[in-house]
Amino acid sequence: MGMFNKGGGRDDAAFEMSRDGPLIKLGAIVIGVILVLAVLGVFLLRVTRIEAGHVGVEINLAGKQRGASEIPVRTGWVVYSTLSTQIIEFPTFVQTVKWTKDTNEGHPVNEELGFNSKEGMEIFVDVSLSYAIEAAKAPDFYVKYRLADMESFTHGILRDVARNSLNEVASMYVVEDIYGEKKAEFLSKVQAKIEQKMSPLGVSVQQFGFIGAPRLPTVIATAITAEAQAIQQAERALNELATTQAEAAKKIAEAEGDAKSLVTRAQGEADAKRIRQNSLTPQLLELRRTENNGALIDKRNGQLPTVQTGQGGGMILQLPKPQ
Repeated sequence: MGMFNKGGGRDDAAFEMSRDGPLIKLGAIVIGVILVLAVLGVFLLRVTRIEAGHVGVEINLAGKQRGASEIPVRTGWVVYSTLSTQIIEFPTFVQTVKWTKDTNEGHPVNEELGFNSKEGMEIFVDVSLSYAIEAAKAPDFYVKYRLADMESFTHGILRDVARNSLNEVASMYVVEDIYGEKKAEFLSKVQAKIEQKMSPLGVSVQQFGFIGAPRLPTVIATAITAEAQAIQQAERALNELATTQAEAAKKIAEAEGDAKSLVTRAQGEADAKRIRQNSLTPQLLELRRTENNGALIDKRNGQLPTVQTGQGGGMILQLPKPQ
């Protein structure tokens, strides 16, 4: 009986195990799937952070996006699947590029820009350009160029646009204008032309200008320099002439002033003399004569003249001495 019970217990345990087997297998499968998904998630999911001054565009690798309007713009932390999505970052801060002949500045190659003036004169220049990608238009930029390498864009596409814009605007200017007084106007129009081409694609041009003077053929440069010197000499001569004329006018004014002063003084003396002459009436003359006679009488002492007889019988008339 005891042996029967003991054997029966083993049978019950075996029965329980056979009944729970499918559940255990199912649990193991679920755990395995979770582990596989976790491993796949580690390898397939990415977490990235879009830094300040940058913007990310989320590209669907399945090709479902049909235009820039369907491409979302991302900033901050972004979680995405590498199987279906790609995040491309673009800088939105202002960048300045220099295209020069000097291999020690910018790229180690000659990147000077050449263009032709209205007369067909070939001119070479070193230039600088500042630009920024507009965050809201980053999808437009990607749809147009399909690249994430800003270095290739800057020294390839953007440089070509700048060179073409230079040629388009320069065709309306003679070399003296580009080299001389209309240079600022010329550069402003070139920048506006580049902006016109790039703004719809999300590129904002902040600045465009020459680095140093444009390089012209030696003969033309010498002629322009000589012309500028001639103009300066002519202006200097005009300034000297104006100074001489001003000094002469000053001396003439001083002489005229002195002459007018003498005339005024002489006129005053003549007027005074005329007034004195007009004031000598007969009555005034008689009064002056009377006054003079009175002065003579006052000088006598009241003695009458005396006569003396000398030994020779002559007569001496002795007048009283004036007191």
